[in-house]
Amino acid sequence: MVFEQRDGEVTLAQNPAELPGDAHLVFIGTVSSPWKSRKDCPKNMRQARERGQTAAIEIASPYRPGLSGLEANNPIVLLSWFGHAPRNLIVQRPRHAGEPRGTFALRSPVRPNPVGLHVVKLLAIEKDKGLLTIDAIDLLDQTAIIDIKPWYASTDIIEP
Repeated sequence: MVFEQRDGEVTLAQNPAELPGDAHLVFIGTVSSPWKSRKDCPKNMRQARERGQTAAIEIASPYRPGLSGLEANNPIVLLSWFGHAPRNLIVQRPRHAGEPRGTFALRSPVRPNPVGLHVVKLLAIEKDKGLLTIDAIDLLDQTAIIDIKPWYASTDIIEP
């Protein structure tokens, strides 16, 4: 995919995708979503839920034992890999914002390490098949999943 640089955006001197790796990352599964193109994909989870389309996660066979303890109707946190996103913008100018902002002040997929964070509701789970049905997702079909974590209100909500 081609991304055009907007006025006010700043790129890094070196593209992080071309630097030597610091960690060995593995993909544990993929998303099956209704979104086949970037223009059709919801911008965020609120928009994804408004569209009312469920999605599925397929976990690769070696990682399926890690699903033990997850239960349907509970929220989970998915970490995804935005494999098509540029990694070299450190200041971005979102279409919805008047002024450029630092990458770390945005939820944009364009970042040095293109990791996505998605809180979803686990609707159903078939552990033996590694299939998780979730309420919605704001990811393109076949996006890689790098981790799943349980979401707990007791530890994940910050009191004001």
